[in-house]
Amino acid sequence: MQHRLERAYRGDPIDNASDRALSAVVTQFQIPQELPSALLEGFAWDATARTYETLSDIRAYGVRVAGAVGVMMSLLMGVRSSGALARAADLGVAMQLSNIARDVGEDARMGRIYVPRQWLREAGIDPDLWVRDPKFEPRLGVLIDRLVEEAEQLYQRSAAGIDELPVECRPAIHAARLMYAAIGREVRRRGGDSVSSRAVVSARRKLFLLAEAMIAATRRSGALQHSPLPEAEYLLEAITRHDRARGVAGDPLANEGLFTRELSRVLGVFERLERLDRSDRDAHAAG
Repeated sequence: MQHRLERAYRGDPIDNASDRALSAVVTQFQIPQELPSALLEGFAWDATARTYETLSDIRAYGVRVAGAVGVMMSLLMGVRSSGALARAADLGVAMQLSNIARDVGEDARMGRIYVPRQWLREAGIDPDLWVRDPKFEPRLGVLIDRLVEEAEQLYQRSAAGIDELPVECRPAIHAARLMYAAIGREVRRRGGDSVSSRAVVSARRKLFLLAEAMIAATRRSGALQHSPLPEAEYLLEAITRHDRARGVAGDPLANEGLFTRELSRVLGVFERLERLDRSDRDAHAAG
């Protein structure tokens, strides 16, 4: 995959619709190669069953598999300010933490642990023994709730970054923020038990959240006052270097229709990459 990415950035993609689309998009929207490389690195971490000792390790993983996507989407929307991009990374990591909190049991049955191992040991749970026979217990619930709280803080921080997006984009991103946050709250409502069952947000609740997102899109959420996550700084620095070297500034979007078409194309690329990653993970689990 890295070879294909390098060819796309050289303007010589392989003869494949997804690769051609990616090459055109990263050129037009001035997306540094470090961003999609981070996403591929996150996929590689999954494929090699990397272990995560600390919360920082988990955040570093979240930056790669989700934060980098949030930053790339912001660039596609014409937003390049470091403050707004830091909040986009926050939102991606928060969403990944919600996924982790929801999927503790499912991941464990695949031999994976995304709850920091350090936390588990401090709670008196041996991670290697537990993953062989994953069962819920209150000590684990406390740790899962702790992940949800970490995500909540990032969701709150990310709202100010959404204010910097084009007006027509804000409702959808607020909806994603609110719906993923609701997943974590449902896990917490169950006492942190995402081993015995999988938390689901009801369709009725989603409708309420969509209405809330529309309202949130009309309001300012505050200043971009927080520093970026340390684990995301290297991505923001890559964008700063790229923009300075090429004199990139302003909004690269020619018109709203172009934005919509190009966003659809690049998200299609990421969707295919995610499907490939899931296939690799399933094959690894079956083996």
